[in-house]
Amino acid sequence: MAKPIQKIGSRKTGRLGSRKSGRRIPKGVIHVQASFNNTIVTVTDVRGRVVSWSSAGTCGFRGTRRGTPFAAQTAAGNAMRTAVDQGMQRAEVMIKGPGLGRDAALRAIRRSGILLSFVRDVTPMPHNGCRPPKKRRV
Repeated sequence: MAKPIQKIGSRKTGRLGSRKSGRRIPKGVIHVQASFNNTIVTVTDVRGRVVSWSSAGTCGFRGTRRGTPFAAQTAAGNAMRTAVDQGMQRAEVMIKGPGLGRDAALRAIRRSGILLSFVRDVTPMPHNGCRPPKKRRV
């Protein structure tokens, strides 16, 4: 009788658990993208690799409630909890967009206990670049 072929990466080889939790990130960048309909918070390391992310939609808010400050605060708190668990102590904050969740997300980030080196507004502003669409005729 032939021996069964052993699977690579099975329990017998000893590799258990995920490797992402083993990474320690002392410094990172927090990107907040606040639109009128949603707020997305992404935590990356200094090289730009995503450590954790959250949005108002993934926190259970649906419809118009996704654009509220409370939804942004909840999303920022969720993203920061996993970042702090991975050992983040210092961070830079980049805020983009005109939404209502800008200030609420920043307040939640401040409350998480991470030392912020700076807060920068990176909202794209056109320098009279693209030509606007033609006027509507009704």
